[in-house]
Amino acid sequence: MVADPATRGQPGHPSVVAAALIDREGRVLIAQRPAGKWQAGRWEFPGGKIEPGEGEEAALCRELDEELGVRVHAARRLGEVNHDYADRQVQLALWLVLRHEGEPRGLEGQGLRWVDFSGLVAADLLEADLPLLPLLRDLLA
Repeated sequence: MVADPATRGQPGHPSVVAAALIDREGRVLIAQRPAGKWQAGRWEFPGGKIEPGEGEEAALCRELDEELGVRVHAARRLGEVNHDYADRQVQLALWLVLRHEGEPRGLEGQGLRWVDFSGLVAADLLEADLPLLPLLRDLLA
């Protein structure tokens, strides 16, 4: 489902990129929303808002560098979902990071966890992330 281009990236309708970073053990990285942020304490795929005039891949690279200290060298888009929360609509694009440099660290005070698919299903993920789980099922060993 694609968001209405007239509302994409507008206040209350943010366009967001999220990363699926998978380690050698077949686990995916999730990040916990820090205290003071919307939905604090819940888990999500790392990433963030796309800035005006910025493409998805550029936003992914910038966000992972800022949030995790990771430089992305190759990534491919897995899919997109729109989700309506009570107070906002989010358009979320999930990208699989194929190659990166650096060990992820929570540079913005967020907790990080590597989880297998069952751990991902059991985590208190944001509702917008849930429809993306089928895209990862076969990728997580």
